[in-house]
Amino acid sequence: MRPKLNGKAEFPEQMNLMEIKFGLISTDSHVAHDRTDFTSRMSAQKWGDLIPHVMEIERGGRPVEVWGTYGKPGRASELDLCNCPAFMGEPFPSYPTRWEEVPRLAYDPAERLKALDTDGVDAEVLFPNTGAPGMVFHGFGDAEFELDAVRAYNDTLSDWVRVSDRYLALAILPMLQEPTVIAREIERAVEDGHKGVNVGGGGGTGPVGLPPITHPRWDPIWDACEQLGVPVHFHAGGGFGGGWGSGATKPGSWNGYTRRQDHTVYTAGCGVGPARTIPHLIFSGITQRFPRLKFVFAENGISGFNYAIAACDHEWEIRRLWTEGITIRPSEIIRRQMYGAFWFEDEGIKTRHDIGIDNIMWESDLPHVSSFYPRSWEVVERILDGVGSEERRKMLYGNALQVYGIEPSAISDQVLIASPGKANS
Repeated sequence: MRPKLNGKAEFPEQMNLMEIKFGLISTDSHVAHDRTDFTSRMSAQKWGDLIPHVMEIERGGRPVEVWGTYGKPGRASELDLCNCPAFMGEPFPSYPTRWEEVPRLAYDPAERLKALDTDGVDAEVLFPNTGAPGMVFHGFGDAEFELDAVRAYNDTLSDWVRVSDRYLALAILPMLQEPTVIAREIERAVEDGHKGVNVGGGGGTGPVGLPPITHPRWDPIWDACEQLGVPVHFHAGGGFGGGWGSGATKPGSWNGYTRRQDHTVYTAGCGVGPARTIPHLIFSGITQRFPRLKFVFAENGISGFNYAIAACDHEWEIRRLWTEGITIRPSEIIRRQMYGAFWFEDEGIKTRHDIGIDNIMWESDLPHVSSFYPRSWEVVERILDGVGSEERRKMLYGNALQVYGIEPSAISDQVLIASPGKANS
């Protein structure tokens, strides 16, 4: 028997109540930060200018503002202040270069609720925002700084949850700490309202000098999440590199290859994420050791699941891996523990029964360039044209309620009678 966290029973009751007004939950959205989120939560005496803060630099011969962390500005990208083109209006896509240009819809949780209502979305799972603090802090090689920054990030999201239960916060992890310390941070975040953790890419390299995330060293992370009943998340192209050679897919590597083209190469390739990560989770034995642990793949689409199912079953059979401890057919494990999300994939929905209706959710990617805000329902109706009402219910909000341990306190009449049709029409 695995140990209990602080003497608590395994799988504690995590059910929360939420009103379902529209019948749509996004399992991939992004939280932007107020410029004081870190400076107000980390010790200025201890960390000074190393604290994540908005700083001014020169880019293209003019001053711009970007987020800086550990005394260093961001990635020299238009995303470095706030990746929120869905909120910026025309010309699209555009990005703020000064703080006064950043829409409050991006970083103010009370204002963000207005965006959810405009788009007809009941709730959103919050991932870090590209270019802003929260993607990773371990890259600076300072374990103490990473821990304080991670806690500040997680505490910021806890404050979002206090504003509204429509925000489903994901904790980030201090990967330079011992796994038992990471497990305690997971417990602390969940006690403060978080509904899952964001890990990143599976099977790839993490912090320099440490084993890959599938190594048994990290089992306390999986153990904590399983006991607490919260899912583990892998986002976008985590663990997947692009092109051949170090400069093959970098903007500016040759004349005419732009940053936006490069971003498209990255985004379009995210669909392979589940097919690359799921085999690591299964054949490393993680899913055998933690059979109740849920894994969510965000901003990957769902088509990659078909290949993962076929390839893992094929290899399992050919190599007779049941003789090496993988006793359950991989496709059964995938349908038991793995979840994906769609937002633009017509073709993926056509194969929904092969993947499993109970394993598919919806996402918006708000406020990024690929979001359909504020017309998400138009696209939902197009993609789900001809899909039955019960399947729609599961994929649009029912499966998310189950994965995140939410009980509907009320379901609006519009949702109950929508079959099909826009729930809030």
